[in-house]
Amino acid sequence: MFRKILIANRGEIAVRIIRAARELGISTVAVYSTADKEALHALLADEAICIGPAKSTDSYLNINAILSAAVLTEAEAIHPGFGFLSENAKFATMCEEIGIRFIGPSGRVMDLMGDKINARQQMMAAGVPVIPGSEGEVLTADEAVLVADAIGYPIMLKAAAGGGGKGIRKVEQKADLKEAFESASSEAKAAFGNGAMYIEKVIYPARHIEVQILADQKGHTIHLGERDCSLQRNNQKVLEESPSVAIGPSLRKAIGDVAVRAAQFVGYENAGTIEFLLDESSGNFYFMEMNTRVQVEHPVTEFVTGVDIVKEQIRIAAGLDLALSQEDIVLKGHAIECRINAENPAHNFAPSPGKISNLYLPSGGVGLRVDSAVYPGYTIPPYYDSMIAKIIVHGENRFDALMKMQRALYELEIDGIVTNSEFQLDLISSPNVITGDYDTAFLMEKFLPNYQADQ
Repeated sequence: MFRKILIANRGEIAVRIIRAARELGISTVAVYSTADKEALHALLADEAICIGPAKSTDSYLNINAILSAAVLTEAEAIHPGFGFLSENAKFATMCEEIGIRFIGPSGRVMDLMGDKINARQQMMAAGVPVIPGSEGEVLTADEAVLVADAIGYPIMLKAAAGGGGKGIRKVEQKADLKEAFESASSEAKAAFGNGAMYIEKVIYPARHIEVQILADQKGHTIHLGERDCSLQRNNQKVLEESPSVAIGPSLRKAIGDVAVRAAQFVGYENAGTIEFLLDESSGNFYFMEMNTRVQVEHPVTEFVTGVDIVKEQIRIAAGLDLALSQEDIVLKGHAIECRINAENPAHNFAPSPGKISNLYLPSGGVGLRVDSAVYPGYTIPPYYDSMIAKIIVHGENRFDALMKMQRALYELEIDGIVTNSEFQLDLISSPNVITGDYDTAFLMEKFLPNYQADQ
């Protein structure tokens, strides 16, 4: 087992990793920007090193600064969390080259699955169903028109190197395609340094279903059931739950088996997520992408399986075999996660950084967890993602979990900034969410227009 690891991240995920490492008896090193000098992760870790100015490109995305910090502190491994460098193949490869273990998949696999076009081709070779679309990258708007004409509208433009909802455009008709292509390609180039696109037939509305997998260095691979991430705003997940009400035992086994086969085919190691779109009208599911890192929503899976995913990541990276078999994984009860963001829903969810004057995070009772890095008096910087907390609940059944989440959101109090907590409470209380009658179209096309009209 490692003696010391460095966490190349910030916020609640950095705190989450520090806690897991401490429970394993591992010392931790936090890195922080000048804007995060008083951040909780920098205060909790055994050691903390400033790696640059507030701007993420000069700090949390600065590979040389992070590797230098790891060498200086004699860290044996680096956990990247999610976001920032977590899916950067170059970073993973450089860690290995200097003798530091990257807690995640190899740079080779990350390259293979991080590029959405390569991932599609690998999945087709593995016999995994993929969404009908372009065979390779689409470089020009004129080429996009030809592909779209062949597969039929509506279509979805997606960045080949994309993620986080960037570089994605839904196109309903031919007249809108060229403008949408140029816009998405420009956004992708600015965000990822690669403007190449690919095209998929729209499966919409659908269920966004993702399967959590774990794989050790010997190729032993299991899945931990599915999460339903269909409640999204602008392709960004808002609320997640496990298991999905749209998945029964036979479909759960089928989609889980496919996810395991996909991971084994590419030689995947560590924790990862295979994301699918489920067409409820036909019962067919299609591979969408693979996330080669721990997910924001991993706690709902931890609640229903009892498996600590972050600890398993560390154990696998240290060379330990998975102690679990597929037969050991039994989903118990129901879990829901709400993302609490520093944003103003009444003003198109504009970010709301500032100083927290008063804070009460809900606690007490069985099956309630809050992952956060904020505290009273903490100033949320304007430079990073607006998520400041995750409330996760676990109940004996879905209704129990829903009521527990409502209770938790009622208790939550954050003064000094504006958050989306009331929006989340209204969402979790809506009849469609209570009955599980929602899909990827629900939040944007049905819930949000009514919600904004009431503001």
